[in-house]
Amino acid sequence: MSQAVQSGAEHVARRARAGEAFFGTEAEQIARLCHLMAERFARGGRLIALGCSPAARSDARHVAVEFVHPVIVGKRALPAIGLTDASQMELLAEPDDIAIVFDPDPEPVRAARARGCLTIGVCPHAEAEWIFVPPTDDPFVAQELIETLYHVLWELVHVFFEHRGLLAGRPSGAVHDTGASSFLYPFLAEREDGLEAVVADVRRSVLMKAEEVADLRRQTLTDGSAVLAGAAAELRGALDAGGRLLALGNGGSATDAMDVVADFRSPPVDWPARPAIDLTEDPAILTAIANDIGVEAMFARQVIAYGRPGDVLIAISTSGGSPNVIAALAEARRRDLRTIALVGYDGGRVADEGLADHVVVTRSQHIPRIQEAQASAYHVLRELVESQ
Repeated sequence: MSQAVQSGAEHVARRARAGEAFFGTEAEQIARLCHLMAERFARGGRLIALGCSPAARSDARHVAVEFVHPVIVGKRALPAIGLTDASQMELLAEPDDIAIVFDPDPEPVRAARARGCLTIGVCPHAEAEWIFVPPTDDPFVAQELIETLYHVLWELVHVFFEHRGLLAGRPSGAVHDTGASSFLYPFLAEREDGLEAVVADVRRSVLMKAEEVADLRRQTLTDGSAVLAGAAAELRGALDAGGRLLALGNGGSATDAMDVVADFRSPPVDWPARPAIDLTEDPAILTAIANDIGVEAMFARQVIAYGRPGDVLIAISTSGGSPNVIAALAEARRRDLRTIALVGYDGGRVADEGLADHVVVTRSQHIPRIQEAQASAYHVLRELVESQ
């Protein structure tokens, strides 16, 4: 067995053990929390996500964009706000809101509870009503499990809207109708069976989704083990020679780019900080380019501004075909940057046309699962950079 394959197997096994333990233990609570969240949304509440540390900020932004801009056909948009300043919780939280806090600081949780919010904590000592702590000391694996958790909450909260009779203040006896999203919930019957039956169905869906992402992480890290090792070696060489990492993506992938940069600038373990630039970070630059030139130039223009020979660009895309991602990769090559791409589906144009020097393909059409497996890929990349 080659060193790259052996390393990939170790990364897969570590994640599989933690995922099985976490979701096997928490599936029931996740299902019941989805019901309570649906009740809050039905009363006009919002999701308020708070993350103040560099890595936690990316999670707060990620969960907010998933609820506000659903990528799955048939999902309704739900109000959500991503905050990065703890003092804003006291100013913005309202009685029917749901607060999810990604940092251990208890003060914003107390402020949210004092205002009548339903509170969720994803780290120890958060003093939330619902606390989910991954059973691992590996900060990367923990973040990956939390990302799957909030994706699953987002996906399955909708089940209870389709069982409207189970929501407080809603008329009873509502008929189940999942519409275009029915394929996501194979366990649900056509009639209202009561809360416990639906919770049991949702619990099984949680376990199914956890198993699905475990398989996808295995495929991504196994098939991509040699690519990740080669990309890490080249990135380490570039950084040691004075180069920098540039990262980009759209939507949820933009928050993954934020997380990549956070992991390099502010590593969660005893590694050196590395220079990295988040091309999704500045809304003034992004909106100026999008408004004056077009969305396709949003990242390429920044590559022109910041990219130097010897730098490395990492592009994250679930489709592998986003025009602004492709334009940025092309510009990076023209300027003698090395390029890494994490892509989903069958790899899209990026893989088909060899538009990046190192391409890792996560072979799925389910966007939340793709993003979760891609998080594993860039976390492994970060780890490999320091083991060169």
